[in-house]
Amino acid sequence: MGSATTQALAASVTALGAATVDLDTARELFAAARAVAGSPALSGALADPAAAAEARSALVTGVFGSLSPTTQSLLATAAAQRWSSQDELVDGIEELAIRAAAKADDGDLEGELFRVSRIVAENPELELALGSRLGDGAAKGALMQTLLGGRTSEATELVVSSLVQQPRGRRVRGILSRAIRIVAAQRGRTVATVTTATPLTAAQTERLATALSRSYGGQVTISTVVDPSVVGGVRVQIADDVIDGSIASRLANVRQQLAG
Repeated sequence: MGSATTQALAASVTALGAATVDLDTARELFAAARAVAGSPALSGALADPAAAAEARSALVTGVFGSLSPTTQSLLATAAAQRWSSQDELVDGIEELAIRAAAKADDGDLEGELFRVSRIVAENPELELALGSRLGDGAAKGALMQTLLGGRTSEATELVVSSLVQQPRGRRVRGILSRAIRIVAAQRGRTVATVTTATPLTAAQTERLATALSRSYGGQVTISTVVDPSVVGGVRVQIADDVIDGSIASRLANVRQQLAG
């Protein structure tokens, strides 16, 4: 992410924080992100650093005039910023949509997104179908709505079905992982993915969350993955930080030293 995008995203997120949003706002932002991504001419014009900020904001009104005033205002704010690239502008609008869904929902959005990501991870054919450049995006979204219907909150269904419609070359698991981090950030939390050979007890999960929260200086929530291949111990990943105390990791290190 370029420095221009970092500042642009911060300004856009600040505008979202001051706005009153609901799931319809998130739905409209997702639709806008798809429209911008699907039109090189539009994304190029909105991300053009040579164009005046007022002109870019006016373009939003012309193109997205049918959307709610709140959504138009958020898009105009985003368009008025300087983004490092067209793709990062699209990513920024998509992030606003995810944050809007998180702000409008009072349930366990990040936990449900994590469970959906595990379902996708355990079904390679599903992930391949969703991530393929072939196939209609709306049909992919409808597929996820059917799979999730009644099993998750409306916010989770909206986020997942929206994101799979236009993966833009990204792996679905990666898209969902990013969404989880964004939801956590919107709620002032950090997500730790903890992999163990056997399920953690509630007490163990609470102790680990407390220890990580203390170490990272903020609230950390735990998403657990059970993987017998780690043999024993625990592997913790927070953003780019990996704490690997699994037996499998130690055995791998020993093998490397022996081969060495």
